[in-house]
Amino acid sequence: MIIVAGEALIDLVPQGAGALVHLRPARGGGPYNTAVALGRLGSPTVFCSRVSNDAFGEALLGGLREAGVDVSSVQRGAEPTTLAVATVDPDGSAAYSFYVEGTADRLFTAPDRLPDAVRAVSFGTVSLVLEPGASAYEELLRTAAARGVFTALDPNVRAGLIADADAYRARFKSWLPSVSLLKLSEEDARWLGGTPREWLASGPAAVVITRGGDGLTVFTQDGAAHSVPGEPVEVVDTIGAGDTVNAALLHGLAARDALSPAALADLDAEDWTALLRFAARAAAITCSRAGAQPPYAAELDAP
Repeated sequence: MIIVAGEALIDLVPQGAGALVHLRPARGGGPYNTAVALGRLGSPTVFCSRVSNDAFGEALLGGLREAGVDVSSVQRGAEPTTLAVATVDPDGSAAYSFYVEGTADRLFTAPDRLPDAVRAVSFGTVSLVLEPGASAYEELLRTAAARGVFTALDPNVRAGLIADADAYRARFKSWLPSVSLLKLSEEDARWLGGTPREWLASGPAAVVITRGGDGLTVFTQDGAAHSVPGEPVEVVDTIGAGDTVNAALLHGLAARDALSPAALADLDAEDWTALLRFAARAAAITCSRAGAQPPYAAELDAP
């Protein structure tokens, strides 16, 4: 099984133009979208988070169950659900402002142990910023890595939530020795101020950089770099595209029995090219739909 650890929230997505627009609530959050995408692709998936008892929280759990995701590790709380107001630009890219004070997901506590069947744990986004939950997720990351479990990290930087950029950048670097696969966008890479080779030197077995419509590139420990172009698509919006890439990469690696640093090192150019193309196709389908609606396995060729 693959565990996805992190926040579940509600995106308020504008419908129409103008200063006062209708906002449509949609289930979201980077880790949440990753879990749903994995479930739709057919990977056995467990979501590890803390979700409100309110109506939004019930809707979030419903979306996970619909995707076949195990929610038995989800903690519950009386606090409200985090809200993210999306702003979608004409090119389909999205930016967010967040309402996070006193919300349920911030109060996540690390579980006492991981299931014996876990093959990988995925982390990212808002959950790694907001305390006290951020420290709990960090503890889970280090615990998983110390046990030898494959770990994936997508920082998915939300700069507006980060009060001290330098402190966050230092914290990001401290995670890298515990990370097997690092995936981030070009924009995140620029904001974090490093290079794939620098990050590889700190621990990850591979670093994947997404370049929007221009495709993806993976950098590996042997000094190689493999790239694929983006899949042509009429973009509705890009909400959930990066999260779909996370899921597609993990699903494809699981299909190759490659959820370990040693197995990643054994992947050749053909393997990486096929895996990146699969991720690019999956992300393109998500971009062709409004909101985070990742594809099902039947919509894609094998990874």
